[in-house]
Amino acid sequence: MEKKRVLITGAAGFLGSHLCDRFIKEGYDVVGMDNLVTGDLRNIEHLFKLESFEFYHHDVSKFIHVPGRIDYILHFASPASPIDYLKIPIQTLKVGALGTHNCLGLAKAKNARMLVASTSEVYGDPLVHPQTEEYWGNVNPVGPRGVYDEAKRFMESITMA
Repeated sequence: MEKKRVLITGAAGFLGSHLCDRFIKEGYDVVGMDNLVTGDLRNIEHLFKLESFEFYHHDVSKFIHVPGRIDYILHFASPASPIDYLKIPIQTLKVGALGTHNCLGLAKAKNARMLVASTSEVYGDPLVHPQTEEYWGNVNPVGPRGVYDEAKRFMESITMA
């Protein structure tokens, strides 16, 4: 039986690197992808010697090509710290919008299942605690955190569309 192959975007970030470790431990072939704007190769360098791991230094906001079969895509690429996304607001918006669009296109082309990583920030400064799935939020689209909130909101919307 052929091993399943998973693409993990944001592979050199905190969550992405731990997902790479976990999927390799579970017996998957892992393709890690990161543009290293906020990710750090030190998080995944221990995987480079493994036959079941390959790394693409690539920005998902640009067209994505991965040769061969892909069974799953875990889209975790995004600056997650306010320090980072306030310094690179346009890139933050692009990874949520264009990056998600490109990952969805790849998923369709490869007939792969895709998981997107959202955040409670899609609710903005919530007026309701805890937030239910029916709560739509209280987001300021032009506030200091707006680029991250709106990028993730768009990511959810394009994925559902």
